[in-house]
Amino acid sequence: MNPLLSEVLEAYGGLDRWRNFTTVSSTLVTGGEFWGVKGLLIDTVPRRMTTDLHREWSSITPFGDPNWRSDFTPDHVAILARDGATIAERSDPRAAFEGHGLATPWDPLHRAYFNGYAMWTYMTTPFVFVEPGYEITEIAPVQHNNEDWRGLRVNFPKDVATHSREQDFYFGSDGLLRRHDYHVDVAGGFAAAHFVSDFIDVNGLRFPTRRRAYPRGDDLQPNLDRLLVSIDISDYALN
Repeated sequence: MNPLLSEVLEAYGGLDRWRNFTTVSSTLVTGGEFWGVKGLLIDTVPRRMTTDLHREWSSITPFGDPNWRSDFTPDHVAILARDGATIAERSDPRAAFEGHGLATPWDPLHRAYFNGYAMWTYMTTPFVFVEPGYEITEIAPVQHNNEDWRGLRVNFPKDVATHSREQDFYFGSDGLLRRHDYHVDVAGGFAAAHFVSDFIDVNGLRFPTRRRAYPRGDDLQPNLDRLLVSIDISDYALN
């Protein structure tokens, strides 16, 4: 195993502890200009998200209506009523983003797919990197406020839905994630720098409570004047 990844896994609570749990739930409040660019209502109502830790599935409640929830897997996304009835669904959801740019409008199923894969990626980092098909390479650190954040480049398996195949993760001296860089392939491939902070202990595992994503230039510098996405996370529960 890559030495930095080994250090990071221990800082997060260790693989053995991680494997004791099957799902994580949390309360999300989101904001930022990205949703308006996509023609979507900026909804600051707290929502409950449940993520499977060992297969790519997640769900958000409520979703668009107090009695609806989303249901995401890489091959299928749906909006379901409380009684299980299907409000809307889409198979092969990634194909629905073909030809999209940053300003291409999204419908609710686009958003359900994006939210589903993004939050699954965030919630399972860094433990998912030990699974088959993930390729890990140590890269040059980035500097932030005179601190070097050590980097890992992760190539995701082709069957995993995520922002982009190649993503960079930068860790502080304590082994916890500080910054996550990627291209948003479902929105024209623009580059983002995503800052992560305010970690808490949940049953011996470490999770962040604050996420902020900004557009990033080719020089790796984020444009901190444009907050694309904000996510405040609370009330974690592991099951």
